[in-house]
Amino acid sequence: MTLPAAASRGVRNFNPTNIDFNKRNDWVGQLGLEPKTASVPNPRFALFDCAENGIRAAGKLILNYRGKDGMPGIGKPGIDTVTEVITRWAPAVDNNNTAAYIAAVAKRMGVGATQALNLADPAALIGILTGIIIHENGYMPYSTAIVAEGVRRALA
Repeated sequence: MTLPAAASRGVRNFNPTNIDFNKRNDWVGQLGLEPKTASVPNPRFALFDCAENGIRAAGKLILNYRGKDGMPGIGKPGIDTVTEVITRWAPAVDNNNTAAYIAAVAKRMGVGATQALNLADPAALIGILTGIIIHENGYMPYSTAIVAEGVRRALA
């Protein structure tokens, strides 16, 4: 496996949503912790064998969020809105500008930030993952076919 040197950290790790490494997670295609390098002195994120499996893992996490407690008065029971997903994905306590992240993803999807979404719908899952990938990397490094394949694997 060759990691693209000039790419963003998420792309180099085939983990475009920057999922934290946890040895208890046995994601399909997870190779372990990202390598320690001069530019990454403190490895934190999971390393995958291909982008499709990194996207699959992110999709599985978002699908699992549906069973978690959502925010009172937002969406339906469980986590099913852009606000709820991004608040959990990139909390402000981790030095994220969560409000800006929510606004960017909701705008990209063309939905209200507190609008309930059917995240098991491939189009909705592709939409939220696309927004997360772009926000995490600063650009969209993948074709729609690669994202769609990751989502297909997540929903399988």
